Amino acid sequence: MTDRVVADAAARGIPIELQATEIAGSLDEAAALRGISPADIVKTLVVKRHDGDYLLALVPGDRQIAWAKLRAVVGVNKLRLPDPDAAFAATGYVRGTITPFGSTTAWPVYADERIRGRRVSMGAGRAGRTLYVDADALLSGFDATVADITNPRDAS
Repeated sequence: MTDRVVADAAARGIPIELQATEIAGSLDEAAALRGISPADIVKTLVVKRHDGDYLLALVPGDRQIAWAKLRAVVGVNKLRLPDPDAAFAATGYVRGTITPFGSTTAWPVYADERIRGRRVSMGAGRAGRTLYVDADALLSGFDATVADITNPRDAS
């Protein structure tokens, strides 16, 4: 699966760095293991539209999807997270490893504006791997729609 990631990044002209990483039990643990802040870990979330299509939402680790904001940007009344099997069918990746790079279908990408100007870490298509990428190159390479689509992560 990492081969798909590398091939897609190369085809888009986006430099990435792949690294082996320990499998963490939480986002905060993953950030500590990588020596970065949770905000620098970008989660790729598969979101199902009411028409059955999907989109990928790029969300900083210290934030969560603001459903009303995302619905407004997408221009729909209903969005939801699919079950793990549907997310795998949509991307070819299991949750926790999902990345837009090498997804089996090139779904539209929506990104929270707070990832601009950062070097971020994200899923690399398989457990025990992470990739680092310049967020601006990522956003440009995927022609992402960039907007305020998140709220602060619940502290609980």
